[in-house]
Order: sequence, then structure tokens, then C-alpha cells
Amino acid sequence: MQYNLIHVRQLNPVIGAEIHGVDLSKPIGEGTFAEIEAALHAYQVIFFRDQELDPESHIRFARQFGELEPPHPFFDQIPEHPQVSVLENDEARKPVTNIWHTDVTWRDKPPMGSVLYGADIPDCGGDTLWASMYAVYDALSEDLKQTLEGKRAVHSIEVYGASDYDNAKDEASFAEILKKYPPRSHPVIRTHPVTGRKALFVNSTFTQYIEGMDEAESRHILDVLFDMVKVPEFQVRFTWAKGSVAVWDNRVTQHYAVADYWPRHRRMHRITINGDTPY
Repeated sequence: MQYNLIHVRQLNPVIGAEIHGVDLSKPIGEGTFAEIEAALHAYQVIFFRDQELDPESHIRFARQFGELEPPHPFFDQIPEHPQVSVLENDEARKPVTNIWHTDVTWRDKPPMGSVLYGADIPDCGGDTLWASMYAVYDALSEDLKQTLEGKRAVHSIEVYGASDYDNAKDEASFAEILKKYPPRSHPVIRTHPVTGRKALFVNSTFTQYIEGMDEAESRHILDVLFDMVKVPEFQVRFTWAKGSVAVWDNRVTQHYAVADYWPRHRRMHRITINGDTPY
């Protein structure tokens, strides 16, 4: 695609692009936003540098992608703007997202994506990696693709566990969360509703098992798939600076927040966009 209103710099052949020539603190016109959204569909995760987003401008930009998700059950929010989750770490609050995952796949309709803003960034460390689930699917053998075609997998918060969430204070509160968000079944291979491309849709943080397989077979196949996510050729790595913004398509990516900056302080603001039922 030709971009006339923004400048797009592709970061590698598989996933990721930086976008320049846009001030996200100001309203984005329809034409410019259409090119931003097209870049997201093409590159799966897009990055902006040197932005100054207050909660209002952050929300305004995120809303252009769709309706916003309700407050995340495990993260703090900005009180006046509950759509904005605060991911803050320091010596007393150790990072817990240094694992490969797709966000909240334990919902009926997992998020379409998120807009993450670097509000306070340490002087070094804390990169985030994204992996292309298009690339992982494309790399599967034809036999494995056939095995997985039409299969569904069960996703649950319980795989990760209550102890790793700051706001899951005790067993009783986590039991209530499990009642509110029981395990959900999604296709192992999902189709992107815009691009029509197929992508792997299981992750080691929330996927329990593949339906219709015995436990040993399911475990073996999932372990193979989870290992493929770790292949560097399927990834892009982003180094944060204050004012950086990342927008990713949660339907076709996984991400890993490197925790090497800890115990330094870091504060991120995240808004998540409603998704659709995977198919």
C-alpha cells in the first residue's frame, strides 16, 4: 500500500513498523487514521515516538479503532479515566508480564488490540517483543496444519494463576474472578476478519488444552506451538523511551515484556479495544 499522509518505516520483513509524521495528541483525520489502521493490519504492531498523550488524547486515539474494553480486572486504572489501565512497577512491585501471551484470551471476545503509552521509562532495559502468529502458522508443516484445522482450545485465567496478579488479593477474590470469567473455547487457528489470513491462536499463559485430543497429545502439540513463538525470525523487539506508543493487533500477535529494568521504576498507560468472536 502507498501511504500519502504518514511515513511508515518497516522494521523487519515479518512484523513491526514505525510511523512518523503524526501528532497523536491532536485529533486524527479520517484519511490519516485510515492509513494508520492499514499499517496496523499490514505490520501487526506499529510504533510512534516522541508523543505527549494525556488520558483524554490517549482515549480519543484508541476509540478510533473501536469501542473500548471495560476496566481490566487485575490492573489499576486512572480514577477519572477507568478505560486507562496503569501498569506500574518499582522495587515493591515486580513485573509479571515477562511471559509470551495474547491478552485475555479467556474472554468470549478477546480484545482486538491495545494502545500502550510509555509515561515513565527507565534509562535502560524494559524492551517489549512481539511475535507474528501469521508467521508461526505459515511455518507449520502441512501435516500439522491439517491436524489443527477445525480444532478448538480451552483458555482460562487459571493457567496463569492468581498469585501473579497484583489485584488478586486472596483465594476468595480469585474464585470470584474465575466465576465471572470461566474457561472459554476458541479456534486453534483463527482467521483475521480484515486480512483473511490465518494465524495461530494459542498461548502458553492462558491455553489449557486442545479439545478432542488426549492429554498427552494435546500437551505435546501445544509445547511445540509455544516453542515456535520464541523463534527470533518471527519477532520484533521495541526499545521504549518516554513518549513512545505501541499499537498491536491482539488477534494475530503475542508479546513479551522484558523485566530486566526491575527494580527501576516504570509506568505505562494502556487502553484496550473490544474484539470479536474468533473464527
